[in-house]
Amino acid sequence: MPDLRTERLLLRSWREADRAPWAAMNADPEVREHLGEPLTTAQSDASIDRFQEALDSRGWGWWAVEVAATGEFAGFAGLDPVEDGLPFTGIEAGWRLARGAWGHGYATEAAHAVLAYGFDTLGLPEILALTTAMNTRSQAVMRRLGMTYDPADDFDDPSVPPGPLRASVVYRLPRAAYRLDTR
Repeated sequence: MPDLRTERLLLRSWREADRAPWAAMNADPEVREHLGEPLTTAQSDASIDRFQEALDSRGWGWWAVEVAATGEFAGFAGLDPVEDGLPFTGIEAGWRLARGAWGHGYATEAAHAVLAYGFDTLGLPEILALTTAMNTRSQAVMRRLGMTYDPADDFDDPSVPPGPLRASVVYRLPRAAYRLDTR
């Protein structure tokens, strides 16, 4: 499984040392604001195990993100198939950072590396990004990446209990638009 490198970040396999900061992130109500209830340590550990299993078996998925200059764990970013039961299919890009990593442009930087891998290495025709309708910060990252939004794609996420987090949006980036925007 390849590491992805940017000017300031390393997207890599998960390590045992990532478990505590990942659990802390997932227990932080601000980090989880658009994701639902905070996770327990056991739930966070199980997610790392799933992420690493996917990386090992497919060669891509949700990479751990660290700040290259310090080695500090910053969160995750990657690609994953859209979950079953949604009104569309495809591969989605995503990211989640610890609060201390917010405001540095890391989400956009990591997502650019993920998009390049998806288009240039995997040959994907399109990459999606999904979030709650209320998550304006993630939507801003999606726009900075050159992704476009169509209200016709809005959906209620069936995996989310009824409430304000259920209303979701989809941003799309076709390969041709990526090449025009980033090359």
